[in-house]
Amino acid sequence: MILKRFILAMVTLCAVQFSALVQANSFESTYKLGPGDKIMIEVFGEEELTFETLIGSSGRINYPFLGQLTVKGLTVEQLKDQIVRGLKGDYLLKPNVHVRILEYRPFFVNGEVKRPGGYPYQPNLTVNTAIALAGGFTERASKNGIYLSNSEFPNREPKKVGLNHKVQPGDILVIDQSFF
Repeated sequence: MILKRFILAMVTLCAVQFSALVQANSFESTYKLGPGDKIMIEVFGEEELTFETLIGSSGRINYPFLGQLTVKGLTVEQLKDQIVRGLKGDYLLKPNVHVRILEYRPFFVNGEVKRPGGYPYQPNLTVNTAIALAGGFTERASKNGIYLSNSEFPNREPKKVGLNHKVQPGDILVIDQSFF
């Protein structure tokens, strides 16, 4: 009986981890690269073409043989295809390129939280989790006065959001002060 429960628990755990992996891969396949993201570019069998880099504020990276590449707004698959096209023919016959995100650009929590600042993004992050990472609400925090804006669109008016709203890389959360 104990063995049966153990096996059931292990199967359940594996299913949950697989589901999280699928969600993360789905997120990464549609995620648009931007300044602050750290990526790894690997060209198998070509050590001098394999490296990791932080995407700077210009949204470009310097890649060997190809020069400056604009990566801002591309998915990892689009960047991979661009590098394959650039290397194919003149440099390599069949380049085997893999691009992955090592670290997403941070998100920021400001206002009435115990530890305001920037935090590393994690897929499927909610406002509630982001506030927890920032130490939780202060005593003066308004739990109904939470506003979200994105560093990509600094001129947009911040929108009011709830605790279950999804947070994206580069988002800025501001927690207002309560009047009571």
